[in-house]
Amino acid sequence: MASQFKIDPESVYDFTVKDAKGNDVVLSIYRGKVLLIVNVASKCGMTNSNYTELNQLYEKYKDKGLEILAFPCNQFGEEEPGSNDQILDFVCTRFKSEFPIFDKIEVNGDNTAPLYKFLKTGKWGIIGDDIQWNFAKFLVDKNGQAVDRYYPTTSPLTIETDVKKLLGLP
Repeated sequence: MASQFKIDPESVYDFTVKDAKGNDVVLSIYRGKVLLIVNVASKCGMTNSNYTELNQLYEKYKDKGLEILAFPCNQFGEEEPGSNDQILDFVCTRFKSEFPIFDKIEVNGDNTAPLYKFLKTGKWGIIGDDIQWNFAKFLVDKNGQAVDRYYPTTSPLTIETDVKKLLGLP
């Protein structure tokens, strides 16, 4: 879970995170792509709809510059209790998801992953900086800046217009 980052990160590209297999992933490999970063859970009431719609978005826009980065988190109702291998098996077998799944992290509290500390520093109005539940979503532009944040209850397909705009599509 050890994420490395610059003292004053300027974009998500300044972070190195672990994938679900324990490998370091330098997020700068996604430079120039639009990112949808989501904290996910396997046993949440919103799991089926979110994974189904995230897959639909990914399938439609992965070749046009969209990347979805899924970060399992067990902080909300202990709805992501499994190991990374169990999570990968669930996501890949049940949902056939092709987007990357990363190491299980914390998104709130003293052990918040540095990437999420950075994402939560945005100008998000009254919702403050805490993540409310599983499937909160951050939309990141091609420059590595979070430009929008969506509630966990926001359907991934309802943000398609925002994704298309950042991708420069009509």
